[in-house]
Amino acid sequence: MCGIIGYVGDTDRTLPALLGGLANLEYRGYDSAGVAVGGDTVRVEKRSGQLDALEAALDGLDTPLGGPVGVGHTRWSTHGPPTDANAHPHTDAAGRVAVVHNGIIENYRTLRDELEAEGVTFASETDTEVVPHLVARELRAGHDPEAAVRAATDRLDGSYALAVVVAGTDALFAVRHGSPL
Repeated sequence: MCGIIGYVGDTDRTLPALLGGLANLEYRGYDSAGVAVGGDTVRVEKRSGQLDALEAALDGLDTPLGGPVGVGHTRWSTHGPPTDANAHPHTDAAGRVAVVHNGIIENYRTLRDELEAEGVTFASETDTEVVPHLVARELRAGHDPEAAVRAATDRLDGSYALAVVVAGTDALFAVRHGSPL
């Protein structure tokens, strides 16, 4: 079962809070784990397998992830096999928006086709990846981050919960839609 953890606060506490939260979710079962940490930029690290694979990847980074806001995710695959590419968080092409998601976006195929027709290239097989691309499109249209997230999620059909980090903000945008997960 998927799990989402979010944190907004002290930059030095973001990554430990996310990893601690993900460790607390391990009992639920999952096939991949990842984190996105934001501030001026958004950086993502994700791995298929257990949390220790993600922790090893984080330990190997030349520059540790840091920022005042972040999301973590454990995934149980529904769209696409458990691979690094399909693990959450997912980002837009510029890496400005990162999204984690639980549930199913029922109209993702229609949205994906629409975005691909606009020239968007997808890096995963998941339904989730349409969300950061939709948010990025709204940001390019001049919407502030909160309005961009609202406009993007207004396009989604299904039962889901998601969390969004946008570069240049110290806010975490969370959305729940549909019936209980």
